[in-house]
Amino acid sequence: MQPGKKWEELTIQDDFLFKKVMKNRRICTKMLEKILHIKIGKITYHEEEKSIDMRLESKGVRLDVYVQDEQGTVFNIEMQTTSYRNELKLRGRYYQGMIDLDLIDKGDFYSLLNQTYIIFICPFDLFGLKRHIYTFRNLCVEAPKLELDDKTTKIFLNSKGTSDDVDTELKAFLQYVDGVLTEDPFVQELNQEVEKAKKNKEWRSEYMSITMNMWVREQMAKDEGKAEGKAEGKAEGKAEGKAEGKAEGKAEGKAEGKAEGQKAIIANMLKQNLDYVKIACLTGLPEAEVQTVAEELKTKNS
Repeated sequence: MQPGKKWEELTIQDDFLFKKVMKNRRICTKMLEKILHIKIGKITYHEEEKSIDMRLESKGVRLDVYVQDEQGTVFNIEMQTTSYRNELKLRGRYYQGMIDLDLIDKGDFYSLLNQTYIIFICPFDLFGLKRHIYTFRNLCVEAPKLELDDKTTKIFLNSKGTSDDVDTELKAFLQYVDGVLTEDPFVQELNQEVEKAKKNKEWRSEYMSITMNMWVREQMAKDEGKAEGKAEGKAEGKAEGKAEGKAEGKAEGKAEGKAEGQKAIIANMLKQNLDYVKIACLTGLPEAEVQTVAEELKTKNS
């Protein structure tokens, strides 16, 4: 089993790579200008991944790309490949609320709220109208031409669009998101930045560490579930009403299941050419124990 998508296989659709490429101020600015058809001055990055967590009991958010221009306009750009598509509309609502809470402090006037754009880039058509772009602002139901003008805009881009609703440059960008490389100058520049990012050894190491940690947590959760199931089955079969035998079988089965699970995790990590120190760090096991298991596996395979 592979602990996540290989670094060499990443594309602009992958969240990690998208965020790294958008660190290029020129690329990020040009992309925003093509989407919004406005001229944007110098943009400022507040954090690589903007986190907003107002209260301990509330749901926090991590925004992929969060920048501001010289006028204070906020741009939040998200690459969204999530399968929970029906939640995406509500995600936009929640992001807007959290951004607003972060923009002004207690006692501030509401007039201090900035102009904000929340942009979701999607490799699917959320609304099914075959459009490349869906732009939402608050309008009056009784007078549709009357805009609330609350300085908020939400945009959903669809890389699968077929309608003639955007210019060739934006269409070329969305085609690139969908895996098609055209001769468009911006797309060529963007692709060069993607290739450059994939050669960054520090980012590659960071990505591998993140995906490996996620994979380890998933494996440990699975192995824990298997161990508990094995323990319960063994205990019931061994005890037959005897409390002492049931407890003994449960403990023995859980220990065996946990040990087997750890061996499986270590074996998969060794296949990824990770050294003992790295494996020990990721699993929380002593380095000596990792080495012992590795030697046992080596002897078994030979």
